[in-house]
Amino acid sequence: MNRRHVLKALAGLALCPVCANPGFAAEGAPHWSYEGETGPAKWGDLDAANKVCGVGTQQSPVDIEHPTRAQLPDFRLNWARTADTIVNNGHTIQLNFADGSSTLKLDGTTYKLLQVHFHRPSEHQIGGKNYPMEAHFVHRAASGGLAVVGVLMTTGRPNPAFAQIVATMPDKEGPAVKADARINPNMMLPARRTYYRYAGSLTTPPCSEVVEWLLLSEPVSVAEADVAKFAKLYPMNARPVQKLDRRFVLQGV
Repeated sequence: MNRRHVLKALAGLALCPVCANPGFAAEGAPHWSYEGETGPAKWGDLDAANKVCGVGTQQSPVDIEHPTRAQLPDFRLNWARTADTIVNNGHTIQLNFADGSSTLKLDGTTYKLLQVHFHRPSEHQIGGKNYPMEAHFVHRAASGGLAVVGVLMTTGRPNPAFAQIVATMPDKEGPAVKADARINPNMMLPARRTYYRYAGSLTTPPCSEVVEWLLLSEPVSVAEADVAKFAKLYPMNARPVQKLDRRFVLQGV
């Protein structure tokens, strides 16, 4: 296996926290992207493992237009103040966290924070409109189920954590490297924790429908110049919104 295929395999594992095979992907495994013949409309046809991307009924992201207001349970975040590694995996910039160092508690279940990665523009829409970017904090329970905290990102006042991420992110695809100790993921959360909740999927192949989505309703502000720096590497890495297919999106009150 040559170096390019090794990097592709590592990137795929980094972006897919529920992939069963811990080893490298087979040489010549289908590559996916955000446009053209390997873009989102074709993901389900690229590999049998990705079939749900095309035929699933609980796919993400979605456009939140008419949410149902409800008394949603509080969730508890206990995150470390640093990340372990940072990687440019060919699809996004991602920060990985040490095993068990950060957790989310929801509905009596504890999820471990695996990683956070970024999309431009936002993948979720609110009333048909995208935000400049979106962060996905991916957590996994012992059962294998996922809970993803989505944070919408708008431009305005700089965010110290995101500024440090774009200042130190690898500009080329490659293996993970040690993250800057000054990157505190807690600083990327808005003051209010009200959220939208719905059952969905990963927004990248294999699009597994095992995700409890918690999309924070209040965006976090980041500098426009920092969004521009990210855009130099990834000008567009967002999957289009998917059909709700009779699902309900709940909005906390």
